[in-house]
Amino acid sequence: MSKRVTNPTARWTKKPEAKPGHRERNFTLEAVASGESLRFRLYLRQSLTRVQAFSCGIIYLPVDAPRLTLARYNGGSHIHEDIRFSPHIHRASSEVIAAGRRPDSAATKTDRYNSLEGALACLVEDFNVSGLYTIPQIGLLS
Repeated sequence: MSKRVTNPTARWTKKPEAKPGHRERNFTLEAVASGESLRFRLYLRQSLTRVQAFSCGIIYLPVDAPRLTLARYNGGSHIHEDIRFSPHIHRASSEVIAAGRRPDSAATKTDRYNSLEGALACLVEDFNVSGLYTIPQIGLLS
């Protein structure tokens, strides 16, 4: 479904409580499905000290239920199970929910991006988001 950013000029804020600190930017998204208005949040996080320590994600914000992280596009700053220091994408799935795990705990290695800007461009494309200017990374796909 198509989602539109309602606050495209959202500003970066520093989050010093996260050691060693990061900056964060949050966008509000709206969609309409079957006549009902749905809300989402798109976030960007970037470490202030490590360029590969970044994440962007999309969260569904239902009115009467807990929020649900649909996907996270992470940088290669850490090990995630068998993925060693490579960019990877977490996606919520019914299989991991049924197994009692966090909905977005499973991840897949990717070569589609190697920066926060590239991860954002992939997320915007994958989740049909409009209203944001993104910079796709050319030449990374194999």
